[in-house]
Amino acid sequence: MEKVDIAKRKLIQASTAIGASAMLGFSLKTQASASTHYTSFSDYENWDITAMADLLRQGDVSPLELTDKAIEKFEANSDLNMVAVEHFEMARNKAKSLNQLSRSARRQKMSNSPLLGVPFALKDLGVGLAGTITTNGSQFFKDNVVTENSTLVTRYQKAGLNIMAKLTSPEFGQTPTGESTLHGNTLNPWDKRYSSGGSSAGSAVAVAARVLPAAHASDGGGSIRIPAAHCGLFGLKPSRGRVATGPTSLESSMGLSVHHALTRSVRDSAMLLQLTQGKEPGSRITLPNEDMLGALHTKPRALKIALMDTHPFGYPVEQDIKDALTKTVKLLEGLGHHVELAKPDLPLQEMFGGMGVATSSSLLKHVQSREKALGRAAREDEFEALVWGHLQKAKSFTAQQMLAARTGFDKGAQVLDAFFNDYDYIVSPVTTAAPPKIGELTLNQPYDDFVKVVLKSSPICALFNITGLPAMSVPLHWNKAGLPIGVQFAGSFGNEAGLISLASQLERAAPWADKRPTAIA
Repeated sequence: MEKVDIAKRKLIQASTAIGASAMLGFSLKTQASASTHYTSFSDYENWDITAMADLLRQGDVSPLELTDKAIEKFEANSDLNMVAVEHFEMARNKAKSLNQLSRSARRQKMSNSPLLGVPFALKDLGVGLAGTITTNGSQFFKDNVVTENSTLVTRYQKAGLNIMAKLTSPEFGQTPTGESTLHGNTLNPWDKRYSSGGSSAGSAVAVAARVLPAAHASDGGGSIRIPAAHCGLFGLKPSRGRVATGPTSLESSMGLSVHHALTRSVRDSAMLLQLTQGKEPGSRITLPNEDMLGALHTKPRALKIALMDTHPFGYPVEQDIKDALTKTVKLLEGLGHHVELAKPDLPLQEMFGGMGVATSSSLLKHVQSREKALGRAAREDEFEALVWGHLQKAKSFTAQQMLAARTGFDKGAQVLDAFFNDYDYIVSPVTTAAPPKIGELTLNQPYDDFVKVVLKSSPICALFNITGLPAMSVPLHWNKAGLPIGVQFAGSFGNEAGLISLASQLERAAPWADKRPTAIA
C-alpha cells in the first residue's frame, strides 16, 4: 500500500476542485474542515465520504487501497452479519481499473464523478444493480437476478461510488430490525445483544462499525431513522419525490417508501442527496433541486420548534427517550431556538389504516411479479410467518380501500402542512424505547406479540412517511448502558436543506464523530 502522509492538510469539500457537474446540474460549494488531519492510513475509520474523495483527488490514497481496506473491515467484522450479497471481486476489479489511470486522468474523471473510487454498498431491498442478486431478505427471492439498474443506482455509479455489496434487511423491510430467516440476525455494534434497528440494518451496522463511511438506505416507516437512532448515526429521510425510486416503481408503496443513505457526518448526507436528487422520466411528484451542500454553511435563524413528546397512540415513552429529549431541548435553546410543547391534531385512524393496505399491496405486487418470472406459485414455507399473513390479507383489499388509504395520507399531509405554518420544525422521539434485544421483533412470532413491540418503534417515524415530509434522526444522546438514542426532527415538504442546516449546527454544538462502538474490529 502507498504510504499516506497528510499531516496538517485542510480537508476541502470533495467538489471544490471540480466546479459544476453537468451530470445532475448542481453547484458544489467548498466545505473546509481545517481541524481534520490525517497522518496514516490507519485513520481510515475516521474518514467520511467527503474526506475519502479529497484523499483520492490528491493522490494520497488509491481506489484499490480503499477497496481492500473496506473488504478487510467487512471480513474482520463478519460476526455482526451485515452482508447479504457480496460484490467484493466486482469492486476490486473496478478499483484496479481506476488504479491503472494516471493521477491526472483520475482527477479529470472526478470532475464529473466527484466520488470516484469511494467504497459504498446498497441495501438489499427495493433497488437493482443490473446482473446481480437482490434478495429483499426473502427466501423466495434468494436467487433473484436483477436485469436493470434502479435510477438511483445509476446515479450512484455516475457519482463514482464503487458498490461493494448489498447489506442486510429483514424480509421486505417488514420489521424495524435486521433479523431474517434467509440471512440471520444483524447485530448492533454497540452491544451485540441488541437490534441494530431496521429495516436498513446492514447499512447502519456497516457505517457504525467503520467498515464504510456511508451506505444506501430506504425508509417506508422509519427504516432510515430507526437504525440511525439505534446505531449512533445521522439518518435523513427525504421528502416524497426528492430521490428517484424508479424505473420499476415511481412511487414505492403509494409513496410511503423513499431512498437515501445512512452516514456518520451531516456533510456526507448532504453530498449524497446533492448528487442523487431530481426527477426521472415519468415522475410527477417532483421537487426543484436544492443546494444541500450550501445548507451546511447556512446558520439557521432563531427557530420556533414544536416538542412532540408523546406517542401517537398513547404508548408510554421510556425514561431514556425522555432524557434524550430534555438534553436536546436544552441544546436547542442554548443555540437561540424557541421550543414549546405542541402537536398536530392528526386523523390517526385514517392515516394508519391505510399503511397496511399500501405496504401489503406493494409486497403482493412484487411477489406476483416473481411468480410470473419463475412460472410457479409462491409457497408458504418460502416466507416468514407474518409476511405470509400480509400477502394473504392483501389479496382481499379492494379498490375502495386503496383510495381510502391515499385519502387518509393526504388528510394527514394537509394537517401537518398547516401546522408548519406556525412552527419551523417538530422535535420528537424516533422510537419510544432504547434498542430492543434480538428476537423481540422477529417476523416469526404471533401477530399480537409482534404488534406490542413494533408499536414502540415505528408510529412516530411513520407519521412522516404517510405525509411525505422530510425527517431526520440525529445522534444526540447515549444512555447509561452506552446505547445510542437518536432524536427526530421533521420539517415542511421539500425542506431538506433546512434540516441539513439545523443538523450541521447541532453537529458542531454537540459533535458525535468521536463516539464509536467498542465491539468492532
